Amino acid sequence: MTELLEPHAIGEDLARRDGERKVRGTATYAYETPVDRPAYAFIVQAAVARGRVTAVDTAAAEGLAGVLAVLTADNAERLAGTDDRELAVLQSAEVAFRGQPVGLVVAETSETSRQAAELVRMTYAEQPHDTELRPDSGDLYKPEKVNPSFETDTDEGDVAAAMASAAVTLDRTYTTAMYHNNPLEPHATTALWEPGADVPLTLWDSTQGVHPARSAVAKALGLDEQQIRVVCPFVGGGFGSKGNPHANVILAALAARALPGRPVKLALTRQQMFFLAGYRTPTIQRLQLAADASGRLTAIAIDVVEQTSRIKEFAEQTGVATRMMYAAPSRRTTHRLAALDVPVPSWMRAPGEAPGMFGPEVALDELAGQLGIDPVELRIRNEPAVDPETGKPWSSRHLVECLRAGARRFGWHDRDPRPGVRREGEWLTGTGVASSVYPTMRMPQSAATIRYSGGRYIAEIGAADLGTGAWTVLPQIAADALDVPVADVDVRIGDTRYPMASVAGGSSGTNTWGSAIVVAAHAFRHKFGARPAPGDEITGDVDQAPKNDAHASYAFGAQFAEARVNADTGEIRVPRLLGVFAAGRIINPRTARSQFIGGMTMGLSMALHETSVMDPQVGQVVNHDLAGYHIAANADVTSIEAHWLDEYDPYVNAMGSKGIGEIGIVGTAAAVANAVHHATGVRVRDLPVTLDKLLAAPA
Repeated sequence: MTELLEPHAIGEDLARRDGERKVRGTATYAYETPVDRPAYAFIVQAAVARGRVTAVDTAAAEGLAGVLAVLTADNAERLAGTDDRELAVLQSAEVAFRGQPVGLVVAETSETSRQAAELVRMTYAEQPHDTELRPDSGDLYKPEKVNPSFETDTDEGDVAAAMASAAVTLDRTYTTAMYHNNPLEPHATTALWEPGADVPLTLWDSTQGVHPARSAVAKALGLDEQQIRVVCPFVGGGFGSKGNPHANVILAALAARALPGRPVKLALTRQQMFFLAGYRTPTIQRLQLAADASGRLTAIAIDVVEQTSRIKEFAEQTGVATRMMYAAPSRRTTHRLAALDVPVPSWMRAPGEAPGMFGPEVALDELAGQLGIDPVELRIRNEPAVDPETGKPWSSRHLVECLRAGARRFGWHDRDPRPGVRREGEWLTGTGVASSVYPTMRMPQSAATIRYSGGRYIAEIGAADLGTGAWTVLPQIAADALDVPVADVDVRIGDTRYPMASVAGGSSGTNTWGSAIVVAAHAFRHKFGARPAPGDEITGDVDQAPKNDAHASYAFGAQFAEARVNADTGEIRVPRLLGVFAAGRIINPRTARSQFIGGMTMGLSMALHETSVMDPQVGQVVNHDLAGYHIAANADVTSIEAHWLDEYDPYVNAMGSKGIGEIGIVGTAAAVANAVHHATGVRVRDLPVTLDKLLAAPA
């Protein structure tokens, strides 16, 4: 090993360390784990939206050659922890939503298990169900908190008085659709139960956090956490849906415990993921804006209605971004939930901000039109000097700079503000803008070990790489803190044998794990100096890293979109997307650009395509596969650009970094919707923006 000073490992444009293994197909995912004599499990799902199983006939399934076990509520192991009703599988005959697991078949082959699952006969006492979200529902309720622990409602000043006295007001309702996480790799687990082993249960699981997954499974099964090992070196995408274990993980563990010594593989089908892997709630957002004649807001309010499951509450924090985004002396945010007979909603990329910035950013575009003010300028005029919610100074806030830089790159200043007047042949053209924001978070728990062995530095932490770049950026952080070349640093992640790591969620992974690595690296150098001996090792914890609570910390951005709409058919094209972000110090430009562009593409998908269509009669999403659930493809955008400012923020963490995994999706849908309005003069307030909504608009 060459001991050279290299203090700038952070910021290097390095290729992904795991890239070659993935493109060559040698990266091992959960379901592909090589084990001896695997058995295969398949889930039997409820065929009613609400009711009770009154009879079970498993004879035909059990009689099929190769079937090893059929588990139902009648014979499945009793779980030790059933407080989390989503994970309390096969514990009662009650059916809370269509598609709920009511049985599990384990067989010698995946084909046999699936065939046998179709032979299991369930008889139901069906009950009336309700799966439809309505803003006027009489049983809406106020949750105690919204994800993860924000106040449900806030109210400052007097919104009603401001609306009554303002020069210009806007009162509109916007809606976002139900969205389902569709990572390329489905939720999958390989489970092995070895009763006599020191660690009897091993789960090779596709998860965003091996330690949080272990904790949830231990609680459900009544095991000590040290009796469980969770392994996950590679994840084929998660987008939040793998942040918490779902029913499939518990079912895999139950199947393994029913067949001691025999590994069991369970993978959700694409269709099953629409029932069992979480989703983003649809939202109904009433926006109220009041402004003086110069465009300065005197009031902003958002009242949100969304849904949750009857068996487990999840309240998306849709209105929270409105509390801090723009200056206004009067502000109100509320959240109300409808508990329905539906699967459990959960995290999806940028929970809260992704849907919650759609209504406000389209409303600002409408307000700009009423005032005759440029939409970029309107946002700049309402830039707050401090966090409007807490009164804290910003650790850094460069939204205005993002807007101005984006406008310059996009050619915004040549824009004709009039809607529906530009035409190129049969295509109407327009441009739109929206702001982006995402909080900068660092989790309270994570630890890392630095070891010197074989002439190399090894960093170990139980982090998860969802394809976001942890395999690559964590060595850069370690090398920077140790003052050694990146080539001399290895990382080991994705295993509960390594020190505890928080979930890869909330754009907090690199901030949290990197902080722990920096603590460990500095402690290593302090104790062992520049020339450590083989075997020297030390552990550092994130709670030892400096923490600043005196500032409000967020990443910001500006999104610009060009839309083209066919004047005859209403067909929509988005030839250009451009985003400019202020997200702290960029650890690796290559992986950062990938994250920004990935988020923007997902936002485009949200704008034009994605919607999970609920059939209220049967109580299920009908387009529950990728043939019916449309997502953005390469053909949907010709040019997509992500740029960032060189932002220095000394308050967020030792690296000066902010999370970048989610901000790219925030604001994109609003920018596209605003561009479509500029092209056509038709204002679409309900996502997705589709041709039927344009053609149905009055001339």
